[in-house]
Amino acid sequence: MKQSKWNISIKELVFQVILLVVVFLFYSFDRNEPGFKLHQFVFFSTYVLASTIIGYFLMPKLLYKKKYILFSISLVSIIALLIVLEELVLEPVFFPGTRRASSFAPVLYSMLGVLPVLTVLVGFKFGWDALQKQQQIEKLESIIEESELQFLRSQINPHFLFNNLNNLYSYAIQGSEKTPQIILELSGLLRYMLYECKENFVPLAKELEQLQNFIALSKLQIEDRGTVSFNVSQQVANYKIAPLILIVFIENAFKHSQAEQSDDISIKIDVSFKGDTLLFKCINNHDSGEKHESLSSGIGLTNVRKRLNLIYPKKHELSIRDNGNTYEVDLSIELTKI
Repeated sequence: MKQSKWNISIKELVFQVILLVVVFLFYSFDRNEPGFKLHQFVFFSTYVLASTIIGYFLMPKLLYKKKYILFSISLVSIIALLIVLEELVLEPVFFPGTRRASSFAPVLYSMLGVLPVLTVLVGFKFGWDALQKQQQIEKLESIIEESELQFLRSQINPHFLFNNLNNLYSYAIQGSEKTPQIILELSGLLRYMLYECKENFVPLAKELEQLQNFIALSKLQIEDRGTVSFNVSQQVANYKIAPLILIVFIENAFKHSQAEQSDDISIKIDVSFKGDTLLFKCINNHDSGEKHESLSSGIGLTNVRKRLNLIYPKKHELSIRDNGNTYEVDLSIELTKI
């Protein structure tokens, strides 16, 4: 938005001009004597000058900086000067010989004329400033939210890479023939994370495809020690989702199942829909005799909780339960279509 030399946007300038025209029409309206008169322009000009000083100097310099006493004194002084100008200068010029005998009546009459106009003009300026301040706050909150999302997303790749490099290292030490295949799968996933997940949302079909690749990569580590199932109930081509959310729960399922069980590993992942709501369920078994207080914590889950709260406020439900020998995640997200 372009600014004038007085730091007034063109939009605000247009608003103020329209406001002055409207207020002047109401101020000068007289059913008995239609038309505009010179004294109306002069008197109203003094009100405009006073409201400009109050709105563009006193309010920013004193009121908004919480200098309330100084602001009140300045405001009363300007109103007093305006009344003195009206009574001692303008009234004798435009209405000579019409001053009342009482010394208080003219002052009261001037106040009744001055205060309503000043209240309207200054009040609209205060309202405009409040609206602009609110917009600035919303913009700042949006920037902060986007920065936090970028930070949270930046944590995902190192966390994911750290876990998988450990697994890759163990296979390399053993001289496993699966090492090249693991490197290839890992390379594809990292390419997706680094280059295709820069947008806030990605096609759900693409995200599920990468989940399948991740599951295939992780199944190589389980070998013949258990079963893994991944089921998608219907076509999802028309939906979009924030990237790299679901993968955290699947990664945790593999990590804890392998850490606590040598065989009979069971991991079941289901994706279904209820209207526009995605229903994600991930269940993995674990040894009930092992200590696993940290299953529902850690960088990954802490990260994903924050991302869900930022991206899908009041549009998701996340439940993480330890049922003794199974660890169950239920997540529902209201998605939008592409």
